Amino acid sequence: MSYSIFHNLVIKASTKEVFYAVSQPEHLNNWWTLKSSGIPKLSQEYNLNFTDTYNWFCKVSEIKTNEYILFKMTMSDKDWNPTTFGFNLKETEMGTSVRFSHSNWRIQNDHFKIASFCWAILLNGLKKYLEKGIIIPFEERN
Repeated sequence: MSYSIFHNLVIKASTKEVFYAVSQPEHLNNWWTLKSSGIPKLSQEYNLNFTDTYNWFCKVSEIKTNEYILFKMTMSDKDWNPTTFGFNLKETEMGTSVRFSHSNWRIQNDHFKIASFCWAILLNGLKKYLEKGIIIPFEERN
């Protein structure tokens, strides 16, 4: 059995803008990572750096430009390593519907629960970044 985190939200921005924000390193650094690198193409590796201790890697496991992107963790901590997270985007009258998932957690431990809470905060930061141009300093994204 595995467990998953799900969050849905609407962002008043185009699907293209949201896709760039969740797939381009220069945008990821504005709402999630301290510094990142990667190319949004199938099987391409991303480096997700949060600190020297949390310097993680993943690969693009599924992608359709401006519609969805999924990342499979390849090197992280023991709880995140088997997981896949991603963003499914759909244009609506209100903006872009974002359906976020983070799946394949082995157990619903404290780390799982903290990650779910953190994703909610980070996704709100993504929304503020795209709708209002607000970049929350990395040190304040916890």
